[in-house]
Amino acid sequence: MAGTAGSAGATGQLGPDQDDAGGRRKTLSIIGCGKLGRSLGLLWHRFGHDRRGFILRDILNRSAASAQQACDFIGAGNAASSFDDLRPADVFLIAAGDDQIAACCDALAAAGKLQAGSIVFHCSGALSSLALASANAAGATVASIHPIRSFAAPQQVADSFAGTWCGSEGDDDAMAVLGPAFEAIGAQLVAIEREQKTLYHAAAVFASNYLVTLIDVAQQAYIAAGIAPELALKLIEPLLSESAANAFRLGPATALTGPIARGDLATVVRQSQALQQWRPQLAGLYEQFAAVTSELAACKKNA
Repeated sequence: MAGTAGSAGATGQLGPDQDDAGGRRKTLSIIGCGKLGRSLGLLWHRFGHDRRGFILRDILNRSAASAQQACDFIGAGNAASSFDDLRPADVFLIAAGDDQIAACCDALAAAGKLQAGSIVFHCSGALSSLALASANAAGATVASIHPIRSFAAPQQVADSFAGTWCGSEGDDDAMAVLGPAFEAIGAQLVAIEREQKTLYHAAAVFASNYLVTLIDVAQQAYIAAGIAPELALKLIEPLLSESAANAFRLGPATALTGPIARGDLATVVRQSQALQQWRPQLAGLYEQFAAVTSELAACKKNA
């Protein structure tokens, strides 16, 4: 096992196995400690004074060097070299990629690291806690807690995590520990149905990934109309920002503007024809959005 990164933390931080009442705080080991794992590990290390949080024990990545880098970033934990090398822990976070979560859980269970009272969870938005079935079979309780934000920059995430919404579902015993632990680092949990996890994640994709795609499509259309790329983004920004602000403040139906909201279908037809001549696949996208927007406009009229 690689060397210890240390867990003394900031001045006044508690000892490695003590909470502020003199009892033992729960230990956490992270499997697949990338950007998300580093962010959460750093947060729980920072808030080590809160008895609801965790003491970081081991980190297991694909390489010992990567695990040690994660320990160094967090300022706590030991780098483990294999599943067999992991020490007993109260809680295991599997923060690997979605396609590796079930396999990591299987390996963790096969290594004999789980028992009655153990907790295993992941933070995937696309998968439910059912992906951790092998942990359940080994006697552990399981959960899925998905922070609804980007984890591109762990340090920035840790500095601004307070108030982050997290979609959560799982076994009651697991949630009884994980809920307070996430609240200790500033998260706001919202309960979701395990069976609707895929639809829940699709909503996040619409709100995040596809919004970026729509900005790109709008920029392309402006460029095709003769606008310079940099200027096109400047034209898009106030439209998008004001529309989003109005939708959040007033509700989507009330905030809707534009030709469909005005009933100007002739303009919609002309725009669709222009897109068909330029890029037919985007004309199809425009028409699909027009159909959904017409339904939204009808809601506005009936409100």
